[in-house]
Amino acid sequence: MSRFLRLSCSLSRAARRSVWSSHSTERRVGVDLEGRKLEISTGKLARFADGCSVVQLGDTSVMVTAVSKTKPSPSQFMPLVVDYRQKAAAAGRIPTNYLRREISSSDVEILTSRLIDRSIRPLFPAGYFYDTQVLCNILAVDGVNDPDVLAINGASAALAISDIPWNGPVGAVRVGLIDGEFVVNPTRKEMSSSSLNLVIVGAPSSQVVMMEAAAENVLQQDFCHAIKLGVKHTQQIIHAIQQLVREHKVVKRTPQKLFSAPPEVVEYTRQLAGEKIYAVFTDFSHDKISRDEAVNKIRLDTEEPVKERFPQAEPFEVIEAFNVVSKDVFRNLVLTEYRRCDGRDLTSLRDISCEVDVFKPLHGSALFQRGQTQVLCTVTFDSIESSVKADIITTALSGIKDKNFMLHYEFPPYATNEIGKMGGLNRRELGHGALAEKALRPVIPKDFPFTIRVTSEVLESNGSSSMASACGGSLALMDAGVPISSAVAGVAVGLISKPNPEKVSEIHDYRLLTDILGIEDYNGDMDFKMAGTNKGITALQADVKIPGLPLKIVMEAIQQATVAKREILGIMNKTLSKPRGSRKENGPVVENVRVPISRRARFVGPGGYNLRRLQAQTGVTISQVDEETFSVFAPTPNAMHEAQEFITDICKDDQEQQLEFGAVYTATITEIRDSGVMVKLYPNMSAVLLHNSQLDHKRIKHPSALGLEVGQQIQVKYFGRDPTDGRMRLSRKVLQSPAATVVKTLSERQSITMGTADGQTSASS
Repeated sequence: MSRFLRLSCSLSRAARRSVWSSHSTERRVGVDLEGRKLEISTGKLARFADGCSVVQLGDTSVMVTAVSKTKPSPSQFMPLVVDYRQKAAAAGRIPTNYLRREISSSDVEILTSRLIDRSIRPLFPAGYFYDTQVLCNILAVDGVNDPDVLAINGASAALAISDIPWNGPVGAVRVGLIDGEFVVNPTRKEMSSSSLNLVIVGAPSSQVVMMEAAAENVLQQDFCHAIKLGVKHTQQIIHAIQQLVREHKVVKRTPQKLFSAPPEVVEYTRQLAGEKIYAVFTDFSHDKISRDEAVNKIRLDTEEPVKERFPQAEPFEVIEAFNVVSKDVFRNLVLTEYRRCDGRDLTSLRDISCEVDVFKPLHGSALFQRGQTQVLCTVTFDSIESSVKADIITTALSGIKDKNFMLHYEFPPYATNEIGKMGGLNRRELGHGALAEKALRPVIPKDFPFTIRVTSEVLESNGSSSMASACGGSLALMDAGVPISSAVAGVAVGLISKPNPEKVSEIHDYRLLTDILGIEDYNGDMDFKMAGTNKGITALQADVKIPGLPLKIVMEAIQQATVAKREILGIMNKTLSKPRGSRKENGPVVENVRVPISRRARFVGPGGYNLRRLQAQTGVTISQVDEETFSVFAPTPNAMHEAQEFITDICKDDQEQQLEFGAVYTATITEIRDSGVMVKLYPNMSAVLLHNSQLDHKRIKHPSALGLEVGQQIQVKYFGRDPTDGRMRLSRKVLQSPAATVVKTLSERQSITMGTADGQTSASS
């Protein structure tokens, strides 16, 4: 090794030792949240990471690390990756897959990763294009406290104490509503009886960064109170993290500002294209496609003169200059003229049309159109056994075992006139589907006898397709005859704001936009989605693109969304105002069949043969409800009719009623097995097993030891049915003793009295 390489390696090791020693002192802060202590610590684990924190509540602990590269990424966006992983060991379990290790991410992990991402992304400085990774590992769970909110606080602490540029910290809490009382960070048991599940992330000065909620028709005033309470407690967590930062004496990096256009290039572009862009945005005859084409034409016409004027400018600087001008024109139109690019005022909805029973063979269907956003929703019923089964790790961590209602959201590329890959797990689709599912779940009856799957396929997209899925899903459920408690509608509210020149983190002026377009979402500062019934709120999700929102704006957004929601419900009611009185004729049927214990063995068949044959031939699904009751699910009424005939035929057993307990009958051997012989007492009965232990007093390993063969007739004694499993009880062994017995043959329908000299008598034992 050369002297230069040795020197480089020694310097590298020295630098790492210096970093390790500087973080080696463990620091810990605590927060009292309504009598329960939340602890945040750093300096003990994962000290090579740029930042690491461990957050503990009760005996649940989550470790979060943050690492960011020092060299910029070539991509012109914030390359942030958040991964939340549920570790089986933390729950005291071993994964059930064939490798017995954690492999692909579950739905819960992906949704929680998105939750954390939306909580921290808005606080990265503009123009920070450095690969950054935040990893959340669950160290231990106590089955009482959920780790997802702890992971958000851990990500906040890890970024805050690192040298990564980040305008935090933030704090996160969960708020529940139990018996009319608000509870902060409720336990899993408390959440099972809560009508509200609100996760709220706050920034300093009581601002809101992110919200996500599922609610059971919670009133607007209660919802607003929960938000205020949550924000109040997030400030305590923020103060604790700020204390850690002060103790840590954090010095942030000064990153190079990338992919930004020089002011002179922006100004020249504004002179060339500003008025032309304004003309496009004030031409209300445009739709999504034509508006994009018109703006793109101006872009192409502007690029050449800008390149000639600034030959030294990079291509991305020319593109970015046009983007800055276009965004400024769009936002100023809303802020100064209260005008939107499609001609609506700030609180108006787009044109809405609804259609139900779109395709007759489906159990339920609806087409919901709002402006240029079009969603086709379908409803499918299946057996309760088709419900979603959670993996053992998710069950151990969150207590969710299965669910009989699901909504799957699909966003094919043609919806935006694009070409793209189909199939696979798309995080965005999963998140949008989960939100629409939250919106509809509270109105689904708890005792509905089917598993319900709603599919929402976005056929055209120009903003707020997830809330259109909630509207279309509600109509499709009513069309399918699901007795939902109330119709549900959803809407998205946007924000265009102007920062305070003296303090950028404060908002000087703003406008809220009802029912936003895709371009308003792209150029705006917020996508505030809210769904609910005429009575209250069932779901909410706020994606904020600026470092924080004042509570005043949040409350106004809820009020504006509530007014729009009621208007949408009024339009939907004109198409279908309540669930249909009955399900469609070709829909599935569920019936309970009572099978006496004495018939259960015949109904099930040897090794479940009869049940499998019934299900294969008719397409029904059978599950046992209790000792004598089976639930039969049939996809169509015809299938149920076939199944009923099959069951009646297979359980019909008139001859068995004539069997007498303790009597001896002549049985025919139909099969020889290692464990015994299969026998029949009469031609149309199902063969039953006569075990080796009941063949003879001496112990045998195989029936051939007694010379038994198929077709041979033997005498057996009938002891009725087993009261626990319903199996017929027969014995040949008891007849090998000199005890008196009566032999009966059903085919002859008469008793044969034998003398006591050969071991048989007319008395029955």
